[in-house]
Amino acid sequence: MAVSSSFSLFILFLVFAFAATAPMGKDYIVGGKPDAWKVPSSESECDSLNKWAEGVRFNVEDHLIFTYEAGKDSVFEVSKENYVSCNTSSAIKKYNDGKTKVRFDFSGPYYFISGEKGHCEKGEKVTVVVISQRSIVSPSPSASPASAPVAPVQGPAVAPSPKSSANVLQGGGVLMAMGVVVAAMCFF
Repeated sequence: MAVSSSFSLFILFLVFAFAATAPMGKDYIVGGKPDAWKVPSSESECDSLNKWAEGVRFNVEDHLIFTYEAGKDSVFEVSKENYVSCNTSSAIKKYNDGKTKVRFDFSGPYYFISGEKGHCEKGEKVTVVVISQRSIVSPSPSASPASAPVAPVQGPAVAPSPKSSANVLQGGGVLMAMGVVVAAMCFF
C-alpha cells in the first residue's frame, strides 16, 4: 500500500513539474479580428494595425495569428530597414499558408509586412514590440527627474509589465516546490 501511494504521489509530482514548464503564452489575432491582415481600404486605416499593436502587451511565448487568403497574400517577418522600405527580397521568415501563427521567442521589436507586390506600400504592415520579463530598476532616490538625462525614443513606448502572481508562477518555481514537498511527504 505504501508503495502504491508513494508511486501515485510521484506521478502527481511529475504532473506538477510538466504543468509548471508548459508554455504560458497567449494568442493574439492581428488587429483583433480575423480579417485585419489586408490592404487598408482608406488612408485613415493605414496605421490601424500599429495603433492596435501599441495597445497590446505582448510577452515572450505569446503568438501572433495572421489570417488571410492563402495564395493571395502572405506574411514576411523582416528587419526594421526592410519594414520601412517595404523590401521583400530578404525576409527573415516567409509565410503563405493563410493562417500564420508566429511565436515570440525573445523581447524586442518584430516587423511584419505583406509579401505581395504593392501591399506593404499601401499600408499592409505591422510592428509588434514584445516586452521584457525582467523587472525594471527604479532610479536612485538622489536623482531628481529634472536632472536626469533623457534618451531619445526610437520606437513605440513600452510600459513595464506589472509584478503579479502569474509572473511568479511563470518559471514554475512555486508549482515545482509544491511537488517536491508532496513527494517528500510520501517518502517520510
